[in-house]
Amino acid sequence: MASIKDVGKFFVFIVGGLVAIIVGSFMIRGTMHMWDKPDKENDEKNKD
Repeated sequence: MASIKDVGKFFVFIVGGLVAIIVGSFMIRGTMHMWDKPDKENDEKNKD
């Protein structure tokens, strides 16, 4: 049977992985918005 320390390490590993995925998704979403904004501004300027 696994000891409490082993279960704790596994739990921390799972929680840390979920946090990393969530933070990474927000960072990717932020960079996508940063890339989209200049393109939209350039398109508006070219139309005028």
